[in-house]
Amino acid sequence: MPLVAHSSLPAFAKLRQRGEKVLSLEEGLQQDIRELHVGLLNMMPDAALVATEMQFMRLVGSCNQIAQFFVHPFTVPGLERSDETRAYIDSYYPGIAEIQQTGLDALVITGANVSNPSLDQEPFWEPLQEIVDWAQQLHVPILCSCLATHALVKMLYHIERKPMPAKLWGVYPHRIVQQEHPLLRDINTRFDVPHSRFNAVHRDALERAGLTILIESETAGVHMAVSPDQYSIVYFQGHPEYDTNSLLKEYKREVARFFVSERSEYPPFPEHYFQSDAAALLDHYRASLIVAQEGGCTMPPFPEQQITALLDNTWRDTAKSIVNNWLGLVYEHTDFSHPRIQAGNTPPRR
Repeated sequence: MPLVAHSSLPAFAKLRQRGEKVLSLEEGLQQDIRELHVGLLNMMPDAALVATEMQFMRLVGSCNQIAQFFVHPFTVPGLERSDETRAYIDSYYPGIAEIQQTGLDALVITGANVSNPSLDQEPFWEPLQEIVDWAQQLHVPILCSCLATHALVKMLYHIERKPMPAKLWGVYPHRIVQQEHPLLRDINTRFDVPHSRFNAVHRDALERAGLTILIESETAGVHMAVSPDQYSIVYFQGHPEYDTNSLLKEYKREVARFFVSERSEYPPFPEHYFQSDAAALLDHYRASLIVAQEGGCTMPPFPEQQITALLDNTWRDTAKSIVNNWLGLVYEHTDFSHPRIQAGNTPPRR
C-alpha cells in the first residue's frame, strides 16, 4: 500500500517521479484504511542523507500490507553537518521530542559514519540510547541497518564489533538459516545482499546473547538476526536498502579521493558487482585518470551513467519481501481500537 505525503519532505515528490505510489495527505485522509506510522532515524552523513531517506521510504512504501504508511524521518543532535544539510533537517525533520510526543508504530535506524575507536564515544551514542530505551519501553519494533546493528548489540548485549582484515565491499550470495521463521516467509532460499563495512559482529557472540541467526553468507558472515523474542528488533549487517548504483557511487567517491591523494592506492572494484563490460570501461577510465593526475590536469568525467546502465540488481525483491514480512508483524501487533495519538503515548499494542 502507498506512502502518504503528510509533509513537504522533497523525497515524496522524488519518489513519485520514479514511479512510486505516493498519496497526497488529502487523498490519504479519504481512504477507509488503517495507518502505520514508521519512524526513520537517519544518522547518515550529508552525502548520503537524502538517498538513504528515499531508499528506506521506498522499501516501506512497496510493501503490500493493508495499511497506509506515514514515514517520519528524524535524526539525532551532535552529528557534523553542513549549513545546507542543517537547514534541510530543520525544514523537514521533526525533533525527537515531537516524534516521542506523537508516537510510532515501528522504527527504522540507519547506519552512520564513525570516527572514534569505540561506538560509545560517538556523538550519536547517548541520544541513540535514549531513543532505543524509549522504543523498548513502549514496545515499538525496531529494524537496524549495518552500523546501527553494531551499536545496538553493543548497547543491549555488550557485544563488540571486530575489525576485519580488509573492507568487506561488494555484493555477496547469502542463504536462509531458519526457513520457517515468519520474517522469512515466501522469500528465496538463496539471494544477494550488498555490504560495505570494515567491522563485523559474529555468529558466536550473537548466539551467546540469545539472538537467532536468520540469514548468513560464507564470505560476508551474518546478515540478519532477530532479538530473542523473534520480533521486536531486527538486525541487518548488510545494506538491503541500497539502490542499484549505491556501490557505484561509493566507488566513484573513492576514485575521487585517490585523484586528490586522500588515499594512496587506486580503489579495487566492489566484489561481484561490475560485470566484464562495466569493468572494461572502468579500467579504461582508470588509465585516463592516472594520465590526467600525472600531467596535473583536472579529473576526467566519471562515466557514471554508462556504468549504471550495465549494473544488475539481485537483492531488491528479497529486501522488499523481508521488510513486508516485518511490517506485517508490526500490523498484527498494533491495537487499532485505540486512537493513534494520545497525549504523548504510542498506541497500545496487543
